[in-house]
Amino acid sequence: MAEIGKDIEKAEAILKKGGLVAIPTETVYGLAGNALNPDAVAKIFSVKSRPNFDPLILHTESIERIEGFVLHIPDSLRQLALSFWPGPLTLLLPKKLIVPDLVTSGLNRVAVRVPNHPLTLKLLSKLEFPLAAPSANPFGYISPTKATHVNDQLGDKIEYILDGGSCHVGLESTIIGLENGQVTVYRLGGLDLQSIEKVVGKVKVMAHSSSNPKSPGMLKSHYAPRKPFILGDLDKLVSSYQKKGTDFAVLSFRKDLSMVPDKRHIQLSRLGDLSEAAKNLFAAMRTLDNMDVSVILSELVPDVGLGKAINDRLKRAAAREE
Repeated sequence: MAEIGKDIEKAEAILKKGGLVAIPTETVYGLAGNALNPDAVAKIFSVKSRPNFDPLILHTESIERIEGFVLHIPDSLRQLALSFWPGPLTLLLPKKLIVPDLVTSGLNRVAVRVPNHPLTLKLLSKLEFPLAAPSANPFGYISPTKATHVNDQLGDKIEYILDGGSCHVGLESTIIGLENGQVTVYRLGGLDLQSIEKVVGKVKVMAHSSSNPKSPGMLKSHYAPRKPFILGDLDKLVSSYQKKGTDFAVLSFRKDLSMVPDKRHIQLSRLGDLSEAAKNLFAAMRTLDNMDVSVILSELVPDVGLGKAINDRLKRAAAREE
């Protein structure tokens, strides 16, 4: 298994040698390598078993550093960067030739962000290169929000995990770019639409894609447990599966189901707090997936604010590619 610790100098040394390190962010843990080293980037795809048509996000510590890797930042996107970086915002911008095509899956735009985590910001400030860092989990599986989650899944494939505690947002970043001059959300995430629209006005929200995505994290089936994950009316689902005699676990928003044993039921937020639900989502899915059950039953949350991003992840967890 990988070593877990808070040694920034050790992480720095591994990355400078072309190795990979798991890093904490406010959203989820990332599997990081030198974004300007094609060999290191190739290792990321290999360790994650990630298809090379799914682009990666480039991380650094400031908007000034990002300007070294992109051709320009349009005014509307710059306003978002100034408002929300460091934070759960990723911008899709035209790339300079210095960024390897492998990072962008051959596309002419690169996804960039400044993560909001003190350990990782300190690490990034010490590096002469940005980090490519998709979520530190096998491709398609539930994203990790604790160092132990990373170790459970990738600990035998990487050397070091920088431990920054539990991620306080718990959902991946919101990805934004321009389509024909219109500010467009490619992936819903930890930055809600209302906050974005206060800065740039009405935005377009893209439906996710099932192949050749224009930005990271747009695949239809993603963030999924190994076990079947069923969305619907929980009262009806629980009754149906009880009649079938199927062993199941339940993930609810705040609903209290007296007919389901507590040990097989996780509520995302007893108080109905969407921020708390977002923070707990991936850890709860991982816990249920490790239970001795055949299926996981769940429900959508209120489709407002962060609820839109939570519902996006729930729907993709329930999707099955043909």
